[in-house]
Amino acid sequence: MVCGRISRLSVRDVRFPTSLGSHGSDAMHTDPDYSAAYVVLETDAEDGLQGYGITFTLGKGTEVVVCAVNALAHHVLNRDLRDIVGDFRGFYRQLTSDGQLRWIGPEKGAVHLATAAILNAVWDLWAKQEGKPLWKLLVDMDPRMLLSCIDFRYITDVLTEEEAYEILQKGQVGKKEREGQMLTHGYPAYTTSCAWLGYSDDTLKQMMDANQRWDVPEAVEWMSSLAEFKPLWIEEPTSPDDILGHATISKALVPLGIGVATGEQCHNRVIFKQLLQAQALQFLQIDSCRLGSVNENLSVLLMAKKFEIPVCPHAGGVGLCELVQHLIIFDFISVSASLENRMCEYVDHLHEHFKYPVIIKNASYMPPQDAGYSTEMKAGSVKKHQYPDGEVWKKLLAAQGN
Repeated sequence: MVCGRISRLSVRDVRFPTSLGSHGSDAMHTDPDYSAAYVVLETDAEDGLQGYGITFTLGKGTEVVVCAVNALAHHVLNRDLRDIVGDFRGFYRQLTSDGQLRWIGPEKGAVHLATAAILNAVWDLWAKQEGKPLWKLLVDMDPRMLLSCIDFRYITDVLTEEEAYEILQKGQVGKKEREGQMLTHGYPAYTTSCAWLGYSDDTLKQMMDANQRWDVPEAVEWMSSLAEFKPLWIEEPTSPDDILGHATISKALVPLGIGVATGEQCHNRVIFKQLLQAQALQFLQIDSCRLGSVNENLSVLLMAKKFEIPVCPHAGGVGLCELVQHLIIFDFISVSASLENRMCEYVDHLHEHFKYPVIIKNASYMPPQDAGYSTEMKAGSVKKHQYPDGEVWKKLLAAQGN
């Protein structure tokens, strides 16, 4: 039974100096400090449970997202959790349709990242009150209830609510068996950290991630030359906003047996809708914090199912693995019912700072068993890495000053 009025929202700027070891470096992001705007929701319920939400950033700019969270806070404060989840679609729209803040979006950029952080905290709190890990909360949810969490505005030309309901109804067949399969074997993982640009040649293995570096003709030329090595995909070959550019690259590379993968920097469900419509990708990469939390990711998972495009989520960073594992496990059990050409990114960094870190066995994500969205960080880690007053940053900033 969900209950409790949300009495307090706090948000912190938490940064890890990963740039010192070139962790996460790529062609466009040469010195990232893996960071997060970290939201905590408290209620007046007697259970004392709190909701934790994050959105991933690369250091500078986290303070902007923190500011956006505070600007949105009035939408959630003093709201009863039962009322929020009882009309989750309405609450989602309230956050994304703020009459003034929407102007500096809409549904993209710092405001949308802030929206994700707040909503991630709401989902964590809801799952904790239900005593279930988030993936299990979604799997067990009545299809109509689940669909009531999704804003179908702008995507009904591709996916109506009734079509989504039919997908979920078909997903009921064999659901228990697939849940058992996940609990026993887990969801296949792959890693990309071996190819971060700051690493030595001895550390590198083959990887195809262009990180938005090429123009469209360049992407086609380079990948045509590399076709003999039979890469599975080229990831983010050009600007993440260039839908028709991705479509052109896809059209040229599919005959060569090379797919296009993109999505980690797609703003919202509308961009994903158009990528699918334009046949611009063969692998869809959702992100748990770039989109508007679980709510918006659900709509993208359902669209991907309609187009029969495999979902291979983006992860890594601060907590992205912890979060996205819930989404992809739910997708397999209740939506896609397939592991063909599917895997979830995994990066072995910063998990030690989370209270419920991911568990990898035999190169697979094992379904989380603790209640919530796996978003809660260790209090000591937050305190030490809070920017700029945490112990870690005081020392680093003082050293830089000298």
